[in-house]
Amino acid sequence: MTPNKIRPRAISSRLDSRPNNFFYRLVSSQRFLAIIGLVFLVVIIFPLARTYTQRRLVEKEVADVKQQISDFEKENQQMTELISYLQSDQSLEEQARLNLNLKKPGEAVVVINNEKSGAVAASPVSSSDNASNLTKWWRYFFD
Repeated sequence: MTPNKIRPRAISSRLDSRPNNFFYRLVSSQRFLAIIGLVFLVVIIFPLARTYTQRRLVEKEVADVKQQISDFEKENQQMTELISYLQSDQSLEEQARLNLNLKKPGEAVVVINNEKSGAVAASPVSSSDNASNLTKWWRYFFD
């Protein structure tokens, strides 16, 4: 017969009651718990990162839209000021004077012809073609 193995006596009854199967050893090992924790973190972090980037994009778009709104409001204010100016009597009088050559009663209109500017423009063209460029420039500015 085979001699009976001597089993050490357990100090507490808890040690004897632990099952010794594979699943229990797997779940109670620290490596398995660390791997499960890492997988859990990865499963949570990726959707959070995606949500964070989408939120940043939306915030950027909102900031851009707010900037466009403020630009349009400024432009709208300028247009409103322009409309009020163009509807004023001062603007109507100015446009009538410029475009329709109108005058107020009692005003005298004076037209000044600048004949010198016409002569200056014609002189370089009619001058001799064999004159040097320097001479042409001298005549243009000083004659």
